This record gives sequence, C-alpha cells and structure tokens, in this order.
Amino acid sequence: MLAQGLTRGTGGNVSVRSGDGVAISPSGVPYEDVTPETVPVVDLDGNRLRGDLKPSSETPMHAILYRSRDDVGGIVHTHSPYASTFASLNEPIPASHYLIAYVGTEIPVAGYEPPGTEALGGLAAEAMGEDCDAVLLKNHGVVAVGSTGADALEVAQMVEYCARIHYQAISVGEPEILPDDSVRDLRKMFTESYGQR
Repeated sequence: MLAQGLTRGTGGNVSVRSGDGVAISPSGVPYEDVTPETVPVVDLDGNRLRGDLKPSSETPMHAILYRSRDDVGGIVHTHSPYASTFASLNEPIPASHYLIAYVGTEIPVAGYEPPGTEALGGLAAEAMGEDCDAVLLKNHGVVAVGSTGADALEVAQMVEYCARIHYQAISVGEPEILPDDSVRDLRKMFTESYGQR
C-alpha cells in the first residue's frame, strides 16, 4: 500500500481470513516493523485469539465484512488520495473507465460513521452488498475486498486508478459512462477467463 501511494505512515489496515480466524494489522505499528510474530489473530467477532499487540482499530469493520461475505478472504483499507477525494464529496465513482469492472458497475459511497465503529462496518457491508468489491467510506477512505489479500490489494489499486481517471476526466470535460451491462460482461470476463485462470 505504501509503495503504491494508497496510504501514508501507519494509515489503513489489512487482514486475511483462514477459516474462522483473521490475521489483521496491529494497531499503530509502522508497516516496515510488522513481522509474522507481531500480527494479531482475531475471530469473526473481532475477539483476539493470538498475539500480544492490539489489533487494528478497524477490526469491527473487517469482522462485519467477513461475516457478511463468505467469498471474502482478504480486506485492504486505504486512504488513497483520489478515491478519498470522492469519498469526501460523497460521490460514487461511475464507470468512466473499463477497469471499474474489477470492483462492480460503480464504486458506491457508504454513509459516515466514526472510524473503528461497528456502525461504520455495517454501512460498508450494506453499500458493498454481494456484487461489489469496494466501497468509499464517506469523509474517510476506501475498503476493498477479494478472495485473497493480494486480490483485495489489486481491487484497492483499481479503485484508486479509476478514481484518478474519473477526476482527470471531469476536470477536462464530461466523461462517457459505460453501460452497466457492458461492465457486468467485463466483470464476468475478469473473474472467469482473464489472465491464467
């Protein structure tokens, strides 16, 4: 996330699920200082199972997303600048670029709740639904999901890329928005036959 400019300092957090256990970023620890031994493990309710360090303050949001989506094996939460700009504007990002198909037909916005609360996790899960793999958190940032941690990171990268393209496009003119059916076809292609699948 740091190398891709998706967050700064200790901002954001990541988690991966294995069965009923979730390995999640320790709270406030610089990413370069994180080792396997420092990563806390929590259950699907956010209760610490292993590790001496406190888990991320966003553990409630991660837990709710895992409980609401059986297909999710990894979550990445970022404060990426272009996507966070749209989150602050309370504006979903439409399909002005075809790579939005990595996420859904658009990138929706979840309503505002304080960071680290179950209420925020509930709004994120509701806005994401079953068919979308990322959501903007109003006045906050982005949460992206995937079948693995690597997949969730790729979704977060695509969110920021599409946010930047859309920001640039509306700065110059009126972008053409792809129809939902076309984006759904692309999404199906990405999940079923793209790359080495």
